[in-house]
Amino acid sequence: MAEVMLPRKMEILNHSSKFGSPDPLHVLAVDDSHVDRKFIERLLRVSSCKVTVVDSATRALQYLGLDVEEKSVGFEDLKVNLIMTDYSMPGMTGYELLKKIKESSAFREVPVVIMSSENILPRIDRCLEEGAEDFLLKPVKLSDVKRLRDSLMKVEDLSFTKSIQKRELETENVYPVHSQLKRAKI
Repeated sequence: MAEVMLPRKMEILNHSSKFGSPDPLHVLAVDDSHVDRKFIERLLRVSSCKVTVVDSATRALQYLGLDVEEKSVGFEDLKVNLIMTDYSMPGMTGYELLKKIKESSAFREVPVVIMSSENILPRIDRCLEEGAEDFLLKPVKLSDVKRLRDSLMKVEDLSFTKSIQKRELETENVYPVHSQLKRAKI
């Protein structure tokens, strides 16, 4: 009798689950103010996030490899879970950065949060309509960061669960004899 070889369980370390320890969420923080950059970096690190900070929207595009003139080198497998950007920056605003990210096929699904010290309703509405995940008023609070992180983790976990279910269905299609035995509890 031939022995049926079953696939081994894969250990997946990118999500918080029973399969392994979670990788921290990677946040790209963009702000032209040195003080604000350090502040948001500290809040994110306290919230157990991996943080990359840049001082302009142009640098953010370079980091993401979206700047046509100066592509980043070595970031083919770049995984950014969230982009937080100041609205008012010289050269390119956070709104313009948001639009470029949402136009990108590689990063359009990455949530973008706009931060500003100015509470201007039309500006907030415009950013949200363009696809911003949220609009935070400065100074950003630890509770804001934790809420974003928790919300993002739920989305990541849902995505992870769907990928596991898809793999299980694919396994059933590849190993139909095993699936039938499993259902029959033999």
